[in-house]
Amino acid sequence: MRVVGVDLGGTTTTIGLVDSERGDIVNKVQISTKAHEGYKRVIERISDVINEIKSDAVAVGVGSPGSIYDGVVRFSPNLPDWKEVPLAKMIEERTGLKTYVENDANSFVLGEKWFGDGKGKSHIVALTLGTGVGGGVITHGILLKGHLGIGAELGHVTVMPNGPICGCGNYGCLEALASATAIVRMANEGRKKYPSSLIFKSDEITAKVVMDAAKKGDELALRVRDRMVEALGIAIAGFIHIFNPEIVILGGGVSRAGDIILEPLKRVVKSRVMPSFEGTYEIVISKLLDDSGVLGAASVALERLEVKR
Repeated sequence: MRVVGVDLGGTTTTIGLVDSERGDIVNKVQISTKAHEGYKRVIERISDVINEIKSDAVAVGVGSPGSIYDGVVRFSPNLPDWKEVPLAKMIEERTGLKTYVENDANSFVLGEKWFGDGKGKSHIVALTLGTGVGGGVITHGILLKGHLGIGAELGHVTVMPNGPICGCGNYGCLEALASATAIVRMANEGRKKYPSSLIFKSDEITAKVVMDAAKKGDELALRVRDRMVEALGIAIAGFIHIFNPEIVILGGGVSRAGDIILEPLKRVVKSRVMPSFEGTYEIVISKLLDDSGVLGAASVALERLEVKR
């Protein structure tokens, strides 16, 4: 069976034709979202690409940022005028294909369930560490969304009371300490004390620059890494206690730092979980990489179609 996956982003949108049996992307097209042109034009362009590549696809799955309910984007901070936008209905009208929409973090965990390290598992926690921190939870094989479909906002659990302010307006959220944005902020905060840090030899400070410096033993970079890992470890230990997952999967740009994050993270989590939880979970970095968005979006459709794997 083939479905179309749409990874809708604030800057770029990637659309792919996915073969569920082969587990790969048959055709993929990336376009500029151009959100400033308004949601109608964005959806028109997405629909045009779907019509070009849909071939024998039976449905469309969309992973979209923001709060999603019943195919409607109720609000999305990365898509300015997207309020109560009937995304599924509008794509259906333009493509003739049944369309399903999920929050992008939920689509990520579904992608891991169908195509990644979560395959064959019924209890999964997935975190995307990017500009922000998103989360998705599968328990007993079912995507956990809450009564309005907007639950599992794992990036906004408090890990440091009275900590740094988060984009959501709260203080001390996981996102305010473990996102790419937070890593850059913490690095800049250390400039006065560590003016000769390798971090500041780069033209642009990014989370990757910070983590690359940490791999070289840079003191400031390691301090930022340690603060980020501690916050992430506190959160994951809590998620393990609440959801009892078989696996915790990390995705997003920050996760590509690899072992410089993963190994100390495992130690922090182990030090914080109850003894009865030791050995009941594993923590891994997603292997889907650049394809995670499209495969996750496709999985939204596959999940709703109840395809047998």
